[in-house]
Amino acid sequence: MEKVRFGIVGCGNMGTGHAKNFLEGKIINGRISAVCDINPVKFNFFKEKFGDTINYYSSATEMFKSGDCDVVIICTPHYIHPDLAIEALDNDLNCIVEKPAGVYTLQVKKMLERAKHSDKILGIMFNQRTNPAFKMMRKMIQDGRVGEIKRTNWIITDWYRTQYYYDTGSWRATWAGEGGGVLYNQAPHQLDLFQWIVGMMPTRLRAFCHFGKWHDIEVEDDVTCYCEYPNGATGVFITTTADAPGTNRFEVTGTKGTLIFEGNKLYYKELKIDEREHCHTATAGFAPPECLPTVEVELEGENTQHSGICNNIANAILGLEEVYAPASDGIYGVMLANAMLLSTWLGKEIELPFDDELFYEELKKHIAVSKPRENVDDNAVSAQ
Repeated sequence: MEKVRFGIVGCGNMGTGHAKNFLEGKIINGRISAVCDINPVKFNFFKEKFGDTINYYSSATEMFKSGDCDVVIICTPHYIHPDLAIEALDNDLNCIVEKPAGVYTLQVKKMLERAKHSDKILGIMFNQRTNPAFKMMRKMIQDGRVGEIKRTNWIITDWYRTQYYYDTGSWRATWAGEGGGVLYNQAPHQLDLFQWIVGMMPTRLRAFCHFGKWHDIEVEDDVTCYCEYPNGATGVFITTTADAPGTNRFEVTGTKGTLIFEGNKLYYKELKIDEREHCHTATAGFAPPECLPTVEVELEGENTQHSGICNNIANAILGLEEVYAPASDGIYGVMLANAMLLSTWLGKEIELPFDDELFYEELKKHIAVSKPRENVDDNAVSAQ
């Protein structure tokens, strides 16, 4: 079987990370055939590791038209994810978009509309979906083990970042360069999982985003959001890049029990009787429903992360399996991030779906006064 040829657009942190997976042989049916970056310094790693076994391009357009690739991975700053994905599809290439799918819903919808008229695969790098704990949470909820969802609560505050981190790129943490902060760089995976695991999007939310609260940056580095779901359930989503030690705890409470993800383990507190039934049949005023002993849920499979998504796309191109994380799912996390910012900017509750044009107009106001970061080293490499 001939291997699928991968091209990487953007040879910085994420592009280099993907390349290491190929070097380690983790992409069984794929190989790197070409890379692209506007900064030739970023080729140093690739030339050292791959030499002349791959081709190098300073223009994405040139690489897309070269015939060197079957699929490309877009690893550029967020704003240009949709445009490059559209261009890849226009050149009959399969494509994987790094998270987030884009900065604002209007551009993501444009990308997804183009994908509808293409026979090529458009996936998104939602590598956290390969985590066995999250897969199990989703399955247990789908199977009805937790009952009707009543509450979600995700505290994801172990994204600690120093000022040095933000100073490793002139585009970082600016409205014009990155389009947002913790919601767009660190937490897109959790925003995706927040709705994917429970199988529903919030219908309204009220968020409080703090901009440059803990760092010298333009964008949000501290967020607290309250949301409501179509079935009446409520949720809270909290994230920041300044808490130490941080927390990563996701609780989903249903009428039959509570799932708890923490420490990369999954626990289940199961009720003997559905809480709603107990509430209306109990003959004592203060007696909660009996809870079985808390158990650690046995997980299945490996946490394959980025290599898992690349393997899946390669296999999908070869007709061996279905796409696990289609780019069409990317709109939901961007919608949540947009709604949280819009709620903060307007100082009110936002109903979903919201006015896409309104958000874009508000974003442009911030872009208009945005400034590149000064005295930074754009050649520095800092983990995402």
